[in-house]
Amino acid sequence: MNLLVIGSGGREHALVWKLAQSPHVTKMWCAPGNAGIAQERVARGGALVECVSISAEDLPGLLALAQASKVDLTVVGPDNPLALGIVDLFQKNGLRIWGPNRRAAQFEASKAFAQRFMEQHGIPTARSGTFVEPKAARDFAASLGGRCAVKADGLALGKGVLVCSSIAEAGRAIDEMLVQKTFGTAGSQIVIQEFLHGTEISLHALCDGKTAALFPASQDHKRALDGDRGLNTGGMGAYSPVPLLTEAELAQAGAEILNPWLRGCAAEAIDFHGILYPGVMLTQDGPKVLEFNARFGDPETQVYLPRLEDDLVELLEASIAGTLGKAELKWSPLVSVCVVMASAGYPGSYAKGKPIRGLAEAARLSNTKVFHAGTTRAGEQVVTSGGRVLGVTAWGRDLRAAREAAYAAVDKIQFEGAQFRHDIAAKALGSLPGKSVSLA
Repeated sequence: MNLLVIGSGGREHALVWKLAQSPHVTKMWCAPGNAGIAQERVARGGALVECVSISAEDLPGLLALAQASKVDLTVVGPDNPLALGIVDLFQKNGLRIWGPNRRAAQFEASKAFAQRFMEQHGIPTARSGTFVEPKAARDFAASLGGRCAVKADGLALGKGVLVCSSIAEAGRAIDEMLVQKTFGTAGSQIVIQEFLHGTEISLHALCDGKTAALFPASQDHKRALDGDRGLNTGGMGAYSPVPLLTEAELAQAGAEILNPWLRGCAAEAIDFHGILYPGVMLTQDGPKVLEFNARFGDPETQVYLPRLEDDLVELLEASIAGTLGKAELKWSPLVSVCVVMASAGYPGSYAKGKPIRGLAEAARLSNTKVFHAGTTRAGEQVVTSGGRVLGVTAWGRDLRAAREAAYAAVDKIQFEGAQFRHDIAAKALGSLPGKSVSLA
């Protein structure tokens, strides 16, 4: 099988790494890929994965690549090409592709669409309002005492959510989006949600149009700084599974969200083939959905795929074909932890081209994988090329062992201005019976 993966981040490196292990794959491309992806080899035959310098948003270029390379299956990583309709385009041209079509991708591409869908179909969520006019938005935020999340309707690289704790702060967030247009067209319409108290987790479900196969829970760390301080980012680390939920509680939360979601999709003739990734707050009143994503999470993918024991190619084929009901997802009992190393200044402006040292040393550690995100080659060196640079991932018998292994690998890697959180999974480790934890 010839396989093409679209994207260039840590999520895509994890997808390439896992897909390359399948005996079905003989040749693989990634567009545009990164320095780490270019070092991966297909297990069957040992060929290197070929990175092709085509943007993930260059749909005509990607179509031409798939046609010229006789690609049998294309796997889409990021949200933007899905929202632009890459699945529709490939299918129109007779090509097999995995991911939701443009209409189904609205669950992530439009927070207003997702909020309306949840309210209409009885999916538990926060009280909210959708606005294009600043005064009405400010009045609604004031009715919540200013304790709310102000969200850009469209895609904003995971940064289009401003969490507010006062009326003045909410007013500034509303003005930033609707008046100053900081988020461009993505913020021309906003959703304001009441602030929910609880613990936030990530759920993932692989979907085939009528079935949703639930993954174990994971937990992301969105804020840039230790102690959940600083600006929102695309994600600074994750771990899975989450000890805060028993298997029964996870199944119950999944049923309360996914069952009405599936019924709603059927009612609205939305044919969803791909990953549904709800961000969920566990509140005293039960789980409530904060938002939907229509692709694998990043960095959640980096902690899921090392634990997945199934052939990922076969699962994605079942998702496309509508035969997931016959599949059983199998997970390793090991715990995995990912720590993101980012460029100085992220999620704001940052410099590029900083040489990265210690990758070979980290690669020699057992039960460890360094997934590249914002990296490229400059001659013989691997250098930084993005905000999130590496997703340093390790797995072990329990959360403490996995966390210690991930930070041991982080300690091997250096680049100028490297920043990372020291408290990934610390809260969860501290919540376990008889456990205490200090920041790494």
